[in-house]
Amino acid sequence: MLNEERRRAILEILNRDGRVLVLDLAQRFETSQVTIRKDLEELHAHGLIHRTHGGALPAREGALEDPTLREKEKLHRKEKLRIAQTAAGMVQEGLVVILDSGTTTTAIAHSLRHFHNLTVVTNAVNIAAELSGTAVEVILTGGTLRKNSFSLVGPIAEETLHRLNADILFLGVDGFDVQYGLSTPNLLEAKVNRVMVEVAKRTVAVCDSSKFGRRSLSLIVPPSALHQVVTDRGVLKSDVRLLKKAGIEVTLV
Repeated sequence: MLNEERRRAILEILNRDGRVLVLDLAQRFETSQVTIRKDLEELHAHGLIHRTHGGALPAREGALEDPTLREKEKLHRKEKLRIAQTAAGMVQEGLVVILDSGTTTTAIAHSLRHFHNLTVVTNAVNIAAELSGTAVEVILTGGTLRKNSFSLVGPIAEETLHRLNADILFLGVDGFDVQYGLSTPNLLEAKVNRVMVEVAKRTVAVCDSSKFGRRSLSLIVPPSALHQVVTDRGVLKSDVRLLKKAGIEVTLV
């Protein structure tokens, strides 16, 4: 196989699976890890991928990139399910839980359907629908609907949240730079998320490793506002070290 053919094939695998690992690619193409690393470096140099320790992720989107929920659902599904199950394991009967909008938080909602004495506060219409027909009490914030994410934003959503208190917030994000903070492409979404952090006793960021190293348009909160991060093992060790050094609990699944 020619170098160009192999690199094209690597891009196809990356677009399909959302990430690639050097070891897996070397086995798949029956070549050395050194050759695969060279391929990844070449693709990275042309801005086609984002090189990470041990593999690669899709090229970083622009700060204004705002994919739809349907598009996000196709990416990193296995990792999101593991993160969601771990997050749901932190929830006990009798708690008040805030879930912001997103595919990972929707997966958490699905894992909470069996609870009998639980209140979920959310600004996501699809999460409310996910929990309908269960014993879980659901409080929707109200607000203006964002069609891309099925989330409710604006002053009505913020005002509702300001009147509530919660035990734990599970916050999904579009970008997580461990020095800058958590960010999202939408200014109104960021404002609602900030209020969620204010009214929750504990804030847990739930995001797969592809979100790390990214900065979207609007900052939600700096890393210091977090108590815990739940992510997959694809995250860079240097990022984990920085988070732990800041006193943030890191759970890898």
